Amino acid sequence: MNEIVFITPDLSTELPLLYADGGIPAGFPSPAQDYVDGILDLNKELIQHPAATFYARVVGDSMYPGIKDGDLLVVDRSLDAFDDCIAVCCLNSEFTIKRIDLSNKDKGFIRLVPDNPKYEPIIVTEDEEFILWGVVRYVIHKTV
Repeated sequence: MNEIVFITPDLSTELPLLYADGGIPAGFPSPAQDYVDGILDLNKELIQHPAATFYARVVGDSMYPGIKDGDLLVVDRSLDAFDDCIAVCCLNSEFTIKRIDLSNKDKGFIRLVPDNPKYEPIIVTEDEEFILWGVVRYVIHKTV
C-alpha cells in the first residue's frame, strides 16, 4: 500500500500569485497578449472546506501514471465517496490511496482500485476495519 505523509494547511496567510485569468491556449498559439489579468490565492482556490481539508504527500506508485510518488494531494474529509472517486482510505490501520468502486456495495463489499496495472484491486468486506479518510480534490505534481 501507499504510505501517506499528512500535512495540515496553514490558512492564516495569503499567497497572492499572478493569474492568467484569460487562460493559456493548449492548442494552436493565439496572438500575443497580456495574459496576466489578476491575482489568485491558492488557499482560496483549492480549499473549499478549510476545517475538513488536509494535504498529503504520496509515497508509492500504485496510482501511477495519474498520481506519482511525491505528489501533493488536497484531500477533503467533508465529501462523501462516490463511485470511481480517488480517496485516502484507512484499511486495517494502514493508509492507502485508491479509486473507490462501489458497484458491489449491495453484495457486501467494495473494491479499492489502483491505477497502476501492476497492482491488484483490494476487496474490502464488511468484516474489515475500513475508514474513508477523505476524497482527493486536487493532485499537485511537478512536471520536471
